[in-house]
Amino acid sequence: MTKKTKRSNSECCESPYHGNELGRLNRVIGQLEGTKRMIEERRYCPEILTLLRGARAAIKSVEGNILETYLGSCVTNAFAAGQAKDKKREIEKLKEIFKRFD
Repeated sequence: MTKKTKRSNSECCESPYHGNELGRLNRVIGQLEGTKRMIEERRYCPEILTLLRGARAAIKSVEGNILETYLGSCVTNAFAAGQAKDKKREIEKLKEIFKRFD
């Protein structure tokens, strides 16, 4: 499902729907709130680190799912359209995204 939205940096396609990621993000928020409580309670360091690693893994999962959706929608559409400028624009966006990944 796609949802039309006003976008600041792209004219390539409709913005895909990412609502299925909201549950994962809510869990991450809960994990971070739990981490904050654990720090306030001066809990054992390995317990805090374990919870933080779980939150980090969940964020990476959301990030990967959104990237996969982007590749399957905007990038695929740009290449299917056959316009060289659209292809180049999407490749440049991907390069910029991967520069920011650790």
